[in-house]
Amino acid sequence: MQQICRKTLHFNIKRKILWRISVLRRCLRSIWSRFFACCIGKSKIRYLHLPTTAAAVSSPPPDIGYSSADVVALPRRCCLDGGRDSSDLVALKISLFGDCRIGKTSFLTKYAGGEKGKEEFAVTGINQVDKTLNVKGARISYSIWEVGGDNSSVDMIPAASKDSVAMLFMFDLTSRCTLNSVIKWYQEARKWNQTAIPVLVGTKFDDFVQLPIDLQWTIASQARAYAKVLNATLFFSSAEYNINVNKIFKYITAKLFNLHWNLERNLTIGEPIIDF
Repeated sequence: MQQICRKTLHFNIKRKILWRISVLRRCLRSIWSRFFACCIGKSKIRYLHLPTTAAAVSSPPPDIGYSSADVVALPRRCCLDGGRDSSDLVALKISLFGDCRIGKTSFLTKYAGGEKGKEEFAVTGINQVDKTLNVKGARISYSIWEVGGDNSSVDMIPAASKDSVAMLFMFDLTSRCTLNSVIKWYQEARKWNQTAIPVLVGTKFDDFVQLPIDLQWTIASQARAYAKVLNATLFFSSAEYNINVNKIFKYITAKLFNLHWNLERNLTIGEPIIDF
C-alpha cells in the first residue's frame, strides 16, 4: 500500500505540473490565434464543430442551470475557415474505466441515452456516446468513451485516455475485487493522460444498501481510502434509480469551467456517499 501511495503521489505531482504547462500552452495558443485572425481580417475565431448525433438534432439539449456569466469556453483547437459558426460549442472527451459487469454501460445509458449493439462493443472494445448540454447559451458536447473491462479491451486504454478532460474509475459496490482493480485501471490510464480530472464511482448503490451495515462501512471506508490515494472525488451511484448519475457530470462540468456550484459531502453509511 505504501508503494502504491508513493507511485500515486508521484503521478499527482507530475499531473499538476503538466496541467499548468497545458494551461500555459492554451493561453499562448489563444493569444496567437487571435493575433493571426486580426492580421488576416477575421473578426472572430471559430471553434471546431463536432457532428451532432440524431438524438441531439431531434430534441434540444438539456439546460443544467449554470449562470451564463460563469461559462468560459476553452476550445482544444481553433479553425479560421468559413464554415458554420460554432463559437459557442466546446467539445470535450470523458473516459470510463472499470472491470466487466459493474454497470458502466447502464450508467452511461442512463446519462446519455443510446447503447451500442453488444456485438459491436465486443469487437471494438469501446462504447462511445455523445451528449450535448446547454449552459445558458454555451453548448458543451461530451464525447464519452466506455472501455470494456475484459482483457481484450486493455489495448483500447491509450486511445480512450488521450485528450480526456476527466476519467471515471468505476467499481461495483457489492464486489470488493472490482474496487481493488481500480488501482490497476488508474495506473494504466495515467500512463497516457496525467491531467484529466479523476473521479471514483461506485455503482449499484441500490444493491449495496441491502448488505449488512458493517460490510457497508468496511467497503465505504476502503473506497474513501482509495479515493484519497488517487486524489479523486468519490461518488456512490445507481443507474437503476438515477442516484448521483447526473450529479457526477455536473461536478465535472463545474470543475472544468470553474463554475460556482456547491457539492455537499455526504459520509452517512446507508446513504449515497460523496467524498472529496
